[in-house]
Order: sequence, then C-alpha cells, then structure tokens
Amino acid sequence: MLENRVVSSNAIKCRYLGEDDNSKTLKELIKYHNENMSVVLKEGTMKNYYTTEKYLHRFLAKKRKINDVRLKQLNYAFVTDFEHFLRNYRDSKKRLLLGNNGVMKHLERFKKMLNLAVKLEWMEKNPFNQFQLKYNKYDRQFLDEEELEQLESTEMGNERLERIRDCFVFSCYTGLSYVDVKELNGDNIVKGIDGNLWISTKREKTDKPVKVPLLPKAREILEKYMQCPEMENKESLLPISSNQKTNAYLKEIADSCDIDKNLTFHVARHTFATTVMLSNGVPLETVSKLLGHSKLSTTQIYARVVESKISEDIGNLLIRFKDKASKKNAVT
Repeated sequence: MLENRVVSSNAIKCRYLGEDDNSKTLKELIKYHNENMSVVLKEGTMKNYYTTEKYLHRFLAKKRKINDVRLKQLNYAFVTDFEHFLRNYRDSKKRLLLGNNGVMKHLERFKKMLNLAVKLEWMEKNPFNQFQLKYNKYDRQFLDEEELEQLESTEMGNERLERIRDCFVFSCYTGLSYVDVKELNGDNIVKGIDGNLWISTKREKTDKPVKVPLLPKAREILEKYMQCPEMENKESLLPISSNQKTNAYLKEIADSCDIDKNLTFHVARHTFATTVMLSNGVPLETVSKLLGHSKLSTTQIYARVVESKISEDIGNLLIRFKDKASKKNAVT
C-alpha cells in the first residue's frame, strides 16, 4: 500500500516468496543492463562492463560465499567491501591487478548499473549515494616539439616500424584516436569551406562528428601511402596494425629515437592537443572541437599549456606594459 501498488493475494504471495519486481537480484540487473545497453553503448565500453561483471561474480563467490544477492540487500557496506576486494585482488602470480583509478572505474560502472535499478524502481535508493569516487590525477604524457621532430626525422630501418611511426605522427597532426585512424577512408577526406582538404569523420567512441584540417605533415603521410601498392585494394588509408601490436611497436620506436617516455598511440592525441595546437596559440575551445569533445572540461584533462608557451605569453605581456609606459612618458 505504501508503494501505491494493487494489493491482491497473488501480489502478497509474490512479495513473500521474493518473486516480484521489488525482489530482483544483482545478476538479474546485470543481465538486464547488458542486454539493453549493448545496442546503445560501444563495443569497447560494453567489454569494460563485462569485466566489472566478472569481478562482481568473483566477489560474491569468494567473499560473500553466495551465488547472487537481492538488490534490496545492497548497502554502503557492500560497496566498501567490493572496493576492498578490488584493491586487493591478485592474479595467479600474486600480483595486484588494479591501481586506484582502475578500482574507481569498476565502481563507477557498478554505480551506473544501480542507478538503472533505481530508475526501474527495483531499488529505493543507490548505496553509492554516500560513497565518493576518488580518482588520482596524473600528468598525461605527450611529446614536446623537440621529441616530435626527433621521431619524424629518425630513420627506422624497418618497414614495419616506419609504418607505425607514420600512423602515430599522422595522429599527432590530426588528433585522431587509434580506432578513428584505422577506420579512416577516402570518403572522410573532403574539401573544407576554406578550399583546403579536411578530415570529416565521426568519433567511434562517442559517435560525435569531427572535422579536422589536413595539416601539411598529415597530408604528406596520406599521399605517401596512396602510392603504396599494398593499399590499393583496401578501404583504409593507412597501414596500421592491431592496437596491441601498434603499442608494442611504439616501444621499439621510442627506443630507436631515444625518447624516454612510455609511448602508446594515445600519446599522439595528447601531443596534438598540447604541442601542435595549444603551444602554437590555438584556443582551448577550438582544440576541444577538433578533438570531438562534448565538454570543455574533458579537453582540459588532455591539454596543458607547456612552460615555454606560458613564458612566451608573459613575455608578450611585459612588452605591452613596456609600450604603455613608453607612450605615457612620451605624453608627459
């Protein structure tokens, strides 16, 4: 009656036996979420949800010694116990598998699933309401101007590494992610309003349209592989390997170029935002559009103004102060 539901002998029986909607279990929620969200969320995102699901199943089996749990039994203690389980989870070699941010990502996905349960009226409130997700902030790695030049000019002496290097450099001058570079085809190269060539595509991750001017360095790389016989019968424009192989090759490339940084393909995106764009005076709002971000705050995580740019801007400010002082003295 408190829930404004029809009171009947069958409803009372179902509630008593735990068979009504108010007695849904965690596994039922996960199944409902995954079935419904698989058509909405990207494959990579769903893969992460499946991993979170595996950790929840292991937690129930190893720590709670149960196969499933009713949603109305979930509370703040369940959340904190699951957090503790994730932080201390070790592989077969007794190595910790998750850092703080990895733990927070799993908890964030779990929280979203419970939010769905609240919306479906399977739960009265989310136990995460009293729990705060705390991420550690890290400096995102990027190549500075000198390192980028070093990368571009170093002779690879190996066709396999040269191709991956070229794809990485292409991303440094376009800001495209690995999957967007991989999916790039001739239809994505269009003439812009300025009469120059632009890349017009949709971000695989967010499905958000992105338009990026084709800078000279990026255009050179495209033209190089347009003339490559191996690429003639392929839809894609660049010869990129799988993500795993690409990142493995980038480690070799970093060694060859004497770059002491953990080079992954995503570093190229940070390099585009910071070294190629912001450091050359391109406003943050423009960089945000070029990266295909829906919020400016997301761009602020990627893109930092390097010290040389700050120094240059302060130098310009001092020149303006000096000019103003000179004009004032001339008048007096």
